[in-house]
Amino acid sequence: MRRLMLLRHAKTETDAPSGRDQDRRLDERGHQDAAEIGDFIAGHPLAPELVLVSTAVRAQQTWELAWAAMQDRVAAPRVESVPELYAAEAMQILHQIRLAAAPDPKVLLVVGHNPGLHELALALTGKGDADGRHELARNMPTAALAVLDFAGDDWTDVSFTRGELRMFVTPKLLKHGSVD
Repeated sequence: MRRLMLLRHAKTETDAPSGRDQDRRLDERGHQDAAEIGDFIAGHPLAPELVLVSTAVRAQQTWELAWAAMQDRVAAPRVESVPELYAAEAMQILHQIRLAAAPDPKVLLVVGHNPGLHELALALTGKGDADGRHELARNMPTAALAVLDFAGDDWTDVSFTRGELRMFVTPKLLKHGSVD
């Protein structure tokens, strides 16, 4: 079995001082939400062995804050900054996931962006948590985490509709106590 975790970056400022989209930083709520998702991950048997992070500032900050919230409770994963994840479409993200076959982690976390991340989560989900599937179908808001399991023993086997959505978590759902 392989577990894939897809984490959208947390809430950001509207514009970066540089004017470049890649330089947009997290706002105050984004800082809180990223830490909250990190705390959630650490409190569940979800710890990633490998983390692929977009090189955009907001994705890097999301991972750094999530990791800060979990580092005392889980083993340190291998972390790779992947430029190809910035503004990637679903198939481009899937390609990066399949490349994880080389280090072969059992649990892989991808920190990236919409719409590609949301489209990929929807396309990979074939079955699983009905409430989570309903929420995921509506939206993948900032700092949302989709956790999917795949029956195969190789990341190259990950493909559309073969994933089982184990959980879909957002900061809003956590605040309302809708997620264990």
